Parts: sequence; C-alpha cells; structure tokens
Amino acid sequence: MTDHDVIIVGAGFGGMGAAITLKKQGFEDLLIIEREDDLGGTWHVNHYPGLAVDIASVTYSYSFEPNPYWKNWFARGPELKAYAEHVADKYDLRRHMEFGISAEGARWDEEAQHWVVTSSPVAGPGQGQPTIRTAKHLMTATGFLSQPRLPDIDGVDTFAGTVIHTAQWDDSVALEGKRIAVIGTGATAVQLIPQIAQLASALTVYQRTPIWVTPKNDFKIPGPVQTLFATQPWTQRVARAANSAWLEGMMVTAVLHYKQAKFLNAGAAALAKAHLRRQVHDPETRRKLTPDYSFGCKRPTFSNDYYPTFNADHVTLETTPIARITPSGIVTSDGQETPVDVLVLATGFNLWDTNFPAFEIIGREGRDLGKSWRQHGYHAFEGVTVPGFPNFISLNSPYSYSGLSYFMTIEVQMRHIERLFSELNKRDAETFEVSETADRAFLDQMLERMDDTVFLQGSCSTARSYYYTNEGDAVLLRPTSSGSARKAVEEFDIDEYAFG
Repeated sequence: MTDHDVIIVGAGFGGMGAAITLKKQGFEDLLIIEREDDLGGTWHVNHYPGLAVDIASVTYSYSFEPNPYWKNWFARGPELKAYAEHVADKYDLRRHMEFGISAEGARWDEEAQHWVVTSSPVAGPGQGQPTIRTAKHLMTATGFLSQPRLPDIDGVDTFAGTVIHTAQWDDSVALEGKRIAVIGTGATAVQLIPQIAQLASALTVYQRTPIWVTPKNDFKIPGPVQTLFATQPWTQRVARAANSAWLEGMMVTAVLHYKQAKFLNAGAAALAKAHLRRQVHDPETRRKLTPDYSFGCKRPTFSNDYYPTFNADHVTLETTPIARITPSGIVTSDGQETPVDVLVLATGFNLWDTNFPAFEIIGREGRDLGKSWRQHGYHAFEGVTVPGFPNFISLNSPYSYSGLSYFMTIEVQMRHIERLFSELNKRDAETFEVSETADRAFLDQMLERMDDTVFLQGSCSTARSYYYTNEGDAVLLRPTSSGSARKAVEEFDIDEYAFG
C-alpha cells in the first residue's frame, strides 16, 4: 500500500497538465508538491518589470482550455499567473497541491514496486526536516528554467549595494534615480532593460553575448475581438492555428531544418538586422548588438523597445569583460570602474548542472538518472520515459521541447501519458517501463535529425546557449516539427513498454 497513486513534482503548467490527464483517467489520489508558495511555475516565480510571454497568447495556452479574454496579443506576466489559477480551479487541482515543499530525492523500491520520495519544507518550523512518502508513480515537472544561474565573478559577494536576480525580483527595492547595472542580455533582460532604464539615473548593461531580436507585433486585443473569441470559439482556434503555423514555418523550420532551409534562417537574421538598423542610431552600438552566431543557436526573442533604449544618453552598453565586482561598483578588464547602486543579475538559468533532473532520482539497480545522463549521454524515449526507471515520467527531458510554445510540448506529453496509463489500466498492470531498444532507436533518430539543425550545421561556437549541455551537445529541443511530434505520440508502439 502506498501513500499516493502518483506524486508530481512541480505545479507549473507541465505538472498541472499531467494532473489533468491523470484525473481524466480516474486517478484521484494525486499529490503535487511545489517548492514555491503557490502554483504557476515561472509565472509565479517571475514578476520583474516588463515580464511578458514572448509567444502569442492564443498559442501559449492549453488548446483545450482557451482564454478568450487575453488583454494583449503577448500576455503579460500577471495574465499568465491568473490563467494558471483559473486552470487549477476549473480542473480541481488545488486540493492535490502542497506548497513550500522541496523534493530532495526519489528511489525506486524494487521489492515493493513503488517510489520512495523524500521531501522537506523550504521554510517554517520544520524547514529541512525530511518527510518520506511512497507512490506507485513519480512524475517530474520541475521546468526547464527553474534553477537561477549566479555569475561566477570575483567579488560579487562583496558588493555593498542591492543585488537582485531577475528570478528573485524584490518589488520593494526603489530604482528611481539609482545607478543600475544589468549583467546579461538574454530574453529576460530584453524585457527588463527598457523598463528600468526609465527609472535609473544611469544604466550600464554588461553584455557577453548579443541576442537576436526581431520586431514584436504586439497590441491590445480589442473588446469586440475578445467577445468574438468567447462566442465563436472557432475563431480563436483559427488564430491559434495561423500563429502556430507562422512560428513553425519561420522560426522552427529555420532552426531545426537549417540544412534544407538556410534561406529562412538567413531571412530571420536579415529581419533582425534591419530591425536593429532602424532602431539604433550609433553604428558602433549596432555593431556590438549584432550577434556573430547563426540565428537560432541561442533562443531569439521579440521586442520593439529594447534596441531604442541604447539611444538614451544615460544608458551604456558595455562589452568589455568584467574583471571583478567591488563593494561600490564593477571593474572591467581594462581597469575602468563604474559606480553602481543596484546590481541586477539577468544571468539566466542553470539547466545542466542540477536541473536534469532537479533532484536525485535513483532507479533500478541503484542507477542515478542525473549521473547517468551526464556520464553516458542524455536520452529519454519520446522525451518522456527512461529505461531502468519504472513508473517514472520526466516532463523536462532531453529531446522533449517541441516547437516554440511550451504548450505544444505539454500537450504531446499529456497524450503520451494518456496512452500509457490507458494501457496500464487495460492490462490491469501495476508497472510500466520502456525498453532499451525503443529508447536507443528514438535517440538514434534524434541524433540523425540533429544533423539538419543550426546547432550542427550553423555557426554556434560563440552563442553560449542554454540549449547546449556542459558537454557541448544540443539535446533540449526535439529536432522535428511539432506536427511530427504530435503524429509520433499517436503512432509509437505501446508494446515498446513492458507492463507488469
């Protein structure tokens, strides 16, 4: 007898999607543990100025739960948080959730045929005190971008001013009139920098790697259009399909089918360069902001106000490497020191040291999932299951991310779970485990298709992208179209799983 049928780690959109699928299958004894104090994943954790999704809202949402009342074509952070709360309430997920609980480890008990999960409160009287629970099935939905990366810079601990990481934003810090430094120019910084530039007396942006930025066709969705979406849902489905097709054709194909569609990749890069030329006055600043790697090696983004920020007299783009941080400022390798009051770390997330998986998971015969992936290569059948780990679903896995919208990935994985658990019930079985043969065949297919991508065919050596593991392999994205992923989840042979 186990404490729960299923334990899901993570209460973001991935974990909620898995729970919705399981509840449709008749599972009610679910436990969703979440280390934060509320649901929503990245849309709960992040609340920095300018936070918005960079995929149109009609696409960045569950297809089965459309929201006709998006205020903007690109939803702002609070809208996504509210949407997450709506989904949790509608599908009765809150009663399954425990917040402020950190998963510390999980171990497959071969004799008892269940998972033993150790967790502990992250705060309060019982902080750090372990709790052990058992479950027939374990699912990890800890997200791709959940472990903030802190910069390895000399003296960062000695800074006497205020330090804020974008994933741990402090709304109480007054930025008006302050001398602010931002380290990092990824997608988060692109949203944040224009907002804080309006408040700072001086803003210095420290750039290591420039980012490809294309125009953002953003607008407020008029009330009559919202009403149309609500009363005629097919119209929103058409908008979703059209936007998804554009993303697939222009962005995904240009990156994943680079070998066959170099012209699309070149076209996307040309669009970004033209956008830069129109918006930035100074030629030297334009040069510094122009990436020297192929479009798509690092995740590109959309913005209409990032580039113009560098036209302001009080904004400086600094590309000289940082040598050290002092109590009062930042010193670059040329010896110049810039005085700073507030240091903003837009240094992104650590995917590969601790996030695949986010905590220790031990399968059959003592196999450590994280160590195995790092030592022998990253793999997961259809981006979902791993041999040697029975009754285990990993939702943030190698070769799982399909398309530009995370919801494309989530819904493919939800269908995989649906097929798998339906078969489990049909066979009146207690366990499932994917075969080594199926896993190897899928990995071989992914590696073969990776040969077409910009990651192997383009010029990516200077991109410093989180798409790449510490070993230099690009294993995050599934190198197929999202349509191919949807087809594959319907067609994979269920007998590739052993049921017991």
